[in-house]
Amino acid sequence: MTETKVTSMDVARLAGVSQSAVSRVFTPGASASKKTIEKVRKAAEQLGYRPNILARAMVSGKSRIIGLVVAYLDNYFYPEALEKLSNALQAEGYHVLIFMASQTAGNIDEVLDEILDYQVEGIVMASVAMSSDIAQRCQQAGVPVVLFNRYEDREGITSVASDNFGGGQRVAEFLLAGGHQRIGHIAGWEGASTQRDREAGFLAGLAERGMTLCAREVGNFHMEEARAAARAMFDRPDHPDAVFVANDHMAIAVMDVIRFELGLTIPGDVSVVGYDDVPPAAWPAYNLTTVRQRANRMVEETVKALLDHINTFDPAKTRKITIDGPMIVRGSARIPQGWTQA
Repeated sequence: MTETKVTSMDVARLAGVSQSAVSRVFTPGASASKKTIEKVRKAAEQLGYRPNILARAMVSGKSRIIGLVVAYLDNYFYPEALEKLSNALQAEGYHVLIFMASQTAGNIDEVLDEILDYQVEGIVMASVAMSSDIAQRCQQAGVPVVLFNRYEDREGITSVASDNFGGGQRVAEFLLAGGHQRIGHIAGWEGASTQRDREAGFLAGLAERGMTLCAREVGNFHMEEARAAARAMFDRPDHPDAVFVANDHMAIAVMDVIRFELGLTIPGDVSVVGYDDVPPAAWPAYNLTTVRQRANRMVEETVKALLDHINTFDPAKTRKITIDGPMIVRGSARIPQGWTQA
């Protein structure tokens, strides 16, 4: 082992190329011949050389770093979607740094200071609320932001989300077609656009048939709170005969309470429908009917929008991207005639 730090000049000397050739090999998007790449990488491996990305960013003004902000990872949807997002950005030559923040905008200011210190070229915010002050600070810093699985009512922020309103309507149509008369809803965090739109679509779908909710509880997208909501809703004689749970993460907890604590059958006594189509939804133990969020499409549109903003940053060039999601019919809810099981 050597105590001196290996430099790009050392690699260039061993490979028999110029220092600029070494720089091109380790710069995403730069051109170098196959022969040069092989020689440089072989020399770098032999010397144990690793390029200093942050130092290069200070010189070039391009860090190739994207800040990814997420509030929680216990919901199965996010680890899978964020892995796809990270892989897609890496394929474009960017490095991803993940920052944890609270679900509300409370501690985002502190997190944002840390993110901007890394000279990031863009920010993706997933499951996180964004204040107008934060949006303005990012705009002033010339750092584009894309919201993933969220949107804001204000203009000037690009967002990518499912058609949550349409998905909620589809759930109402499905449950009503199944002949349910007492329909409940377990909501997620009410500060989230996803929750608001799913419930709004669901209520609109019920209203079209002259129906209203017979019960409503809030689970805040957390399993334990969803369990408490299920106990409150179903531990009584006049419990609903169907419930739409705002996401699969909560729906799984709700199903466990209904079956194993209260002794009710699914879908015999209660039909349960979720939202997201996370991997456990397809497990035989749950076999959950749900609305699928098309994570691949959402990731594709997020990366496309973010890179477009990075390459031609124009605060006025923002848009709301909405992606339709299909109903995935399984065995946790009564299946109406004409609906095909997955």
